[in-house]
Amino acid sequence: MDYFSLALLTGALVGLLSGLVGVLVLLRQRAFYTVALTHATFPGGVFAAVAGINIVVGASIFSLLLVALMAALSRVPRQGKQVAAGIVLSFGYALGMLFASLNRGQSVRVDSYLTGSILAMNPTNVWLLGGALVVVALVYALFGKELLFSSFDTRGFRAAGFREGTWDLVALALITLTVVVAMPAIGSILAIAMIAAPAAAARLLTKRIGWMLALACAFGVTAAVVGLQVSRSLSFAAGGSMALAAVAIFVVALCAKAITQRFAQGVSHRASAPGIVG
Repeated sequence: MDYFSLALLTGALVGLLSGLVGVLVLLRQRAFYTVALTHATFPGGVFAAVAGINIVVGASIFSLLLVALMAALSRVPRQGKQVAAGIVLSFGYALGMLFASLNRGQSVRVDSYLTGSILAMNPTNVWLLGGALVVVALVYALFGKELLFSSFDTRGFRAAGFREGTWDLVALALITLTVVVAMPAIGSILAIAMIAAPAAAARLLTKRIGWMLALACAFGVTAAVVGLQVSRSLSFAAGGSMALAAVAIFVVALCAKAITQRFAQGVSHRASAPGIVG
């Protein structure tokens, strides 16, 4: 398999994984948490380069540490989760830049951890992406009803006798897993575009959870494949092209939603208008 075929396979895996988890991010209103988490993986990537270990291992270690820090800060009186996430976001990025400045002789460029290097993927990291996709798919297959129920109707979920905290931890674990394994491909900065934009586009077009998941996965794969093809044809940065393709899909969905609403309003207005009496 040549490098571009491997990149396409990686992009498809990232698209599917981002679509499945992106729906959870939106339904549970965890977008800002995910942004903070993506920045938490950045120092882990730089640390991994310095220590000579796999980037996913470094990203995992620092994600766990900074997520624990975020949880601790969110419990400080009069400080909410958004404040804690904002602090961790800034701290993670600053820590990564500090590690980079202390090790200027490293051969790997720091910006590769910010935007990814999908055209130079290690096969081991591709296998990790595939494994993460299998894990997420299994969680949906076995516990999808509980996970989604707790996401869109928390009051009803608690009234039914379920423990919301358990499923919140499961959702956070899936989000963290996705961000960590996707970092080598799309970096810490661009990950949020691939996770949020396809799911947001799907949410604009349907209210049914099943269709939302299917569309989010389809949009994620489309963004990855189209972005890579554009990158190859026009010599653009691969990660940036994928992120722009994901945003473009969201814009198209937004326009389609607006046109559909305008048309529906026009039909409703004409139907309700009084007839002309001769």
